[in-house]
Amino acid sequence: MRKLIAVLLLCSLAAAENRGGSAEYVGGTLGDFPAGLKGELYTSNRTQFYFATKKNSYAIPYDKINLVEYGQSVGRRYAEAILISPLLLAAKSRRHFLTVGFVDERGEQQAAVFRVDKKAIRIMLVSLEARTGLKVTFQDEEARKAGKG
Repeated sequence: MRKLIAVLLLCSLAAAENRGGSAEYVGGTLGDFPAGLKGELYTSNRTQFYFATKKNSYAIPYDKINLVEYGQSVGRRYAEAILISPLLLAAKSRRHFLTVGFVDERGEQQAAVFRVDKKAIRIMLVSLEARTGLKVTFQDEEARKAGKG
């Protein structure tokens, strides 16, 4: 029984690494991607960070990345409070944003901002720090607490 559990655990860890994290392209200088485009961010590749959608993908070599920034947007849950319970006004909803700055193949500075799923943001930040050699820049103290746990 223990062997079965160990095999299932290893398989789930391998699947989680290859899956990446769900994200939404919020904006930046990537001309082929309109704002609001949903896809997956991957840091499992050893040489490239990439964003993949159903139709296309964009890869950024780690050695070309010169900025990794993390920030949050915190808001109250007004709609849920009106529809369900006023107690939900005490609950905050957090959106997690990752900004990646890089130099493209023409030597021009580019940037991309992604809204990242809350389950994937910490792993994404740690992976980007390890692969790029850069420290993550935090927009404020709340983002620092959430990003480093």
